[in-house]
Amino acid sequence: MGAVIAAGALALTGCSASGADGGGSSSGDFTTLGLTSNSTPNDTLKALSTAGCQAAQKSNAIKTDADEQTQHDQKLQLLAGQNALPSVFVSPNTPDLAKQFIKGDKLVDISAELKKDGLEDQILPVAKSTISKLYGQADAYALPNELNIEGIWYNKKIFSDNGIAVPGTWDELTAAAQKLQSKGIQAFAGDGKDGWPITRFVGAYIFRDLGPDALQDVADGKAKLTDAKYVKAAEEVSKLGKSGAFGQGVASTDYSGATNQFLSGQAGMFYMGSWILSNFNDASQNKIGADDIGFMPFPAVDGGKGSVDQTPANVGQPLMMSKAAYAKGGAAWLKCIAQGYGDQVLKKSGVISGFKLSATPSDLPALTKTVQDQITGSTSSVLWFEALFNSKATTASQSNGGSLGNGSLSGADFMQQVQSALGQ
Repeated sequence: MGAVIAAGALALTGCSASGADGGGSSSGDFTTLGLTSNSTPNDTLKALSTAGCQAAQKSNAIKTDADEQTQHDQKLQLLAGQNALPSVFVSPNTPDLAKQFIKGDKLVDISAELKKDGLEDQILPVAKSTISKLYGQADAYALPNELNIEGIWYNKKIFSDNGIAVPGTWDELTAAAQKLQSKGIQAFAGDGKDGWPITRFVGAYIFRDLGPDALQDVADGKAKLTDAKYVKAAEEVSKLGKSGAFGQGVASTDYSGATNQFLSGQAGMFYMGSWILSNFNDASQNKIGADDIGFMPFPAVDGGKGSVDQTPANVGQPLMMSKAAYAKGGAAWLKCIAQGYGDQVLKKSGVISGFKLSATPSDLPALTKTVQDQITGSTSSVLWFEALFNSKATTASQSNGGSLGNGSLSGADFMQQVQSALGQ
């Protein structure tokens, strides 16, 4: 879930092939780079230019551009080498490249700049925690224009009809799964074809059992996935799979298929991020009704060092700001983005961001409000299983997710393959 935008030589000249927002200086001092596959950040920034950022727009007019995601990292590297990164841009696809930009002093320290204006609290704690963990910095070097939390969605009616209380521990969760299966109900909707929805269980269990720094220890070489305490998490998921909890055809079920399983009432639970709200709020897809969907945090592991208050989260494709271009209106734009982006993107696109809202819309769908309340009440986060892996290890993990989800691959073998791909 990376993504970014680039403008190549266009960013260097301040021109934009995709057009620009009017209403200010033709020089377009405040340049943006968005993705052609996701116009929301650029659309929201342009909307702010006439609703909250008028003063910044008048002094330094916005010029927007977008590029293909597959070209993004290469172009960002080129622009960084020329000290010509655009004013604001979607982060690189890989956290490692963003870390290089931070190390090379290419990016604005967002936390430090907001603190100057007393606006550091405009970034919600869970969003700042996620950004800090993702890039390995105490301060935030990115703007959380999107914030997704993850957890387990459940069918309230199925739970009620079968006398199941919302599980608070892993043992209670597996007991609930067994009860559903005994009644002929698939416990979890499962996307094993893409793999990552299954491997999310592994990472979440590790964080609950070993604590929020457990996978950072692997990244730092202090621990290995093949250590017994890490293997335990994968074994638990493999056991679930072998019992049929994810469905017999999980290895060939894709994202759309798993979503349909849950929304048509074929499965009692679904581990997924809050980006799924667009599907839940679509009556043509949601056959069980939004009122019958509940959300629970990933449960605790008995005796574990983690806490259910540590919310699995990601910031999607965050925005970053160029230090070299910051003098051209960056401070004024940052201030109004921090104060208005969250409200604008929720109103205009229905996207939940990591910014503090000035007010919660009265017409917000109930499930969206549930997620917003969870986000507001969370103080810290954990990442996902592959967040700190290299591309080879990520592929090894996700390509084996389906086999883990049907129990044909043991937890030990799964962890061995991923650890080997890490090359440590």
